[in-house]
Amino acid sequence: MSTAGPAPGPSARPGRDDGRPVLLALRGLALGDLLTAVPALRALRRAWPGHRIVLAAPAALAELLPPIGAADELLDVSGPGPVPFDAPDIAVNLHGSGPQSTEALLSTGPGRLLTHAHPAFPGVPGPPWRADVHEVRRWCDLLGWYGVPADPADLCLTGPDRAAARTGPVVVHPGAAYPARRWPPERFARVAAGLRAAGHDVVVTGNAAEQELARRVARLARLPEENVLAGRTGLRELAALLAAARLLVCGDTGVAHLASAYGTPSVLLFGPVSPALWGPPPGGPHRVLWAGRSGDPHGRETDPGLLRIDVPEVLDAALNLMEVDVR
Repeated sequence: MSTAGPAPGPSARPGRDDGRPVLLALRGLALGDLLTAVPALRALRRAWPGHRIVLAAPAALAELLPPIGAADELLDVSGPGPVPFDAPDIAVNLHGSGPQSTEALLSTGPGRLLTHAHPAFPGVPGPPWRADVHEVRRWCDLLGWYGVPADPADLCLTGPDRAAARTGPVVVHPGAAYPARRWPPERFARVAAGLRAAGHDVVVTGNAAEQELARRVARLARLPEENVLAGRTGLRELAALLAAARLLVCGDTGVAHLASAYGTPSVLLFGPVSPALWGPPPGGPHRVLWAGRSGDPHGRETDPGLLRIDVPEVLDAALNLMEVDVR
């Protein structure tokens, strides 16, 4: 399995002033959050081609800058701030509704700030925050309010080589940031076992903290130890794996957005957040399963709506999707 990823690109740390004015964009969140902001970031690049664009985001996401192609540098920021930067020409709040993120960007002393309106800052203009729009469209609409056109469909990442696409394994990713969004490992294992019984190569992925979860799924599915990739792939390798994968099965988590970005077929298990807010783009090779119940996405127990999705439903969706030539 090839692990070739995007070529080295923009620096993970702001460099010296190169004479260009700076546009500073804050998105101090995780993988999926950054990928939903790609259309907005590319719109900023088109609108201000002469600016040096600095993305304030976690350093772990630096390897995504080349395939996104919209930022010159990454400034390591996790959460809504503080943002250690001085006097950007333009600051853009792609992080949240405020007030913390708005205050953090105002503290940098920008010449201009693009953000949603917030009652804590009555003198700062911006559109009202809406909780009922898809996360991709939210940031496109924000820029549109300021006269900057953005295309919500502009989600695809560049590289790896598409010629080798869809020759990889089926990827099962059982983890998620919060327990409420984690389908039970026993069910993931039954899906993995069913896919393997159908003749498919199956691997289990996750981050370093999810290694034991991935091993448990693999043991229950009777997969060999070498098929557990959790904790063994960096972001660059994970992107290459997803770009070549035959299929992804996962919950509402960051790798789902990687699948969307590379056009990889996926079966996505949603709950407690509606796919209308965080789901894949329409028309793609994806099957979204959702019981129609909303709940607390940060809950400590698996969401009851997510538990309504059963193994046969997921396995059928996966096998049916792989019968379709999606290349």
